[in-house]
Amino acid sequence: MARCYHDPVEFGRWYPLAEAATHAPVGPGVIQVRIRTGLIDYPRGKSAMVHYAATADVRAAAVAFAAAHRDRDWLCRHLLHVAPDVDPIAIAARLTRDFTVRFGSPPTPPTTPTTPTTPTP
Repeated sequence: MARCYHDPVEFGRWYPLAEAATHAPVGPGVIQVRIRTGLIDYPRGKSAMVHYAATADVRAAAVAFAAAHRDRDWLCRHLLHVAPDVDPIAIAARLTRDFTVRFGSPPTPPTTPTTPTTPTP
């Protein structure tokens, strides 16, 4: 049975999302994406986070997300180690759930490149 996580979950350093092909590893894991500067208004606070995702291929997912948001100056990072008995889907789900509990909605990319907005719950 795969576990969500009991050991500390450790993400690497932030790198430009546009450079994900250079920095993100091939293989399963979790990515986080945030805006480089400023904060987004959420129903219960502010955060720079816009995306969590579990994936079978971290590099492919980060590159695809970068391509879909080509005009954004965002940062990305990925889970450093994924043990065979740790489920990346469960980790991303827990991160999203914890974020939603704290901020009142899941992390959501802003609707315009330069103006973060309040996501609808």
